[in-house]
Amino acid sequence: MTTNSSSNAGPSHKAVEAGVTTVIGLFGVLVIFGSLKAGIKWGAEGPGAGFFPFYIGLFIVGSSLINLWTGLREDEGNLFAEWGQLRQVLSVVIPTTIYVGAMPFIGLYVASFVFIAWFMRWLGKYNWLTVALVSLGMPFVTYILFERWFLVPLPKGPLENLLGL
Repeated sequence: MTTNSSSNAGPSHKAVEAGVTTVIGLFGVLVIFGSLKAGIKWGAEGPGAGFFPFYIGLFIVGSSLINLWTGLREDEGNLFAEWGQLRQVLSVVIPTTIYVGAMPFIGLYVASFVFIAWFMRWLGKYNWLTVALVSLGMPFVTYILFERWFLVPLPKGPLENLLGL
């Protein structure tokens, strides 16, 4: 398989590893600061609320520094992924994030309808009849299965509340 030089463009493995390690290290710093606010001292009743999280935060920061140092030492220049491949990943990650974020506000059923319809039409290129049948059918089957048969309540939004579901 041959590729042209533009298709090989993308972030290096080293840059991605450094970025991820830095983000994890910053999370560890947040844990440390939160623990300090909660109190890390040992009192008469035992450790403060932030005692154990503080040391976990230190461990996270320390591990991140070791990973960053190790990742930056290696100079192989390997490509992590091509930009086109990353676009494909983001074409799934972004709608999924919106779906999960919208669910508490519009409910599982409406969010699932939109999510399924979007993916079927946009990525799958299915015809509108198939999109309508599946995107309406799956939330219906989910409702019957979980809410009626197993009696498990699922997140509902304004439309479900309006319909009395």
